[in-house]
Amino acid sequence: MIRILIVNPNTTQVMTDKIADAARQVASAGTEIIAITSSQGPASIQGYFDEAMSLPGLLQAIQQAPEHDAVVIACFDDTGLDAARCLSDKPVVGIGEAAYKMASMISNKFSVVTTLARSVPALEHNLRRYGMGHCCVRVRSSDVAVLDLEHDNPEAKEKIESEILLAITDDRAEAIVLGCAGMTDLVASLSARFGVPVLDGVACAVALCEGIVRIGLKTSSVGGYATVK
Repeated sequence: MIRILIVNPNTTQVMTDKIADAARQVASAGTEIIAITSSQGPASIQGYFDEAMSLPGLLQAIQQAPEHDAVVIACFDDTGLDAARCLSDKPVVGIGEAAYKMASMISNKFSVVTTLARSVPALEHNLRRYGMGHCCVRVRSSDVAVLDLEHDNPEAKEKIESEILLAITDDRAEAIVLGCAGMTDLVASLSARFGVPVLDGVACAVALCEGIVRIGLKTSSVGGYATVK
């Protein structure tokens, strides 16, 4: 059995529950999903300041978690990804990086639709860092706050749909990456409506973790990711 630990770096339990449901829907029969919520930090992560405030809680949550084979950081900013990789040799996958890399394999170019405008620079920075900037046409803000996604909100969904339409018509994007873990439950309906691949980072990260564990890979202990003592 493969045990995947999914950590929500914010403190909103209902978001963790949504993320866990999405992960279990795509996980293989032999995979157990363990979803936990950070006990300290912001209620949502939207931009650089929230990222910084969430780091202590995120790292503590991973260190105190039950036994696992891989870790998914369920924040699209890939909050604390490098630091988490220094805790052990267990593979750690961020949902942003996972979605970008999968999108690049099934399309020539994609656009990202995220939440508030202040989240855009952090995502653009990550895309450049991962060497994916040439694959992403644009990171679009839907002007929807993360916590607005935690209940049925037709107005929020309409804003997201509007940006997806612009991404397809104006950006000529061939795939859409949803730039927030809170959007995970929208994937099926958005894919059906727009007729292009719509990627959710949670599902992508779970699939990558399963593959990494199955072929026996671990985080390198040489250099920057050497395990801290």
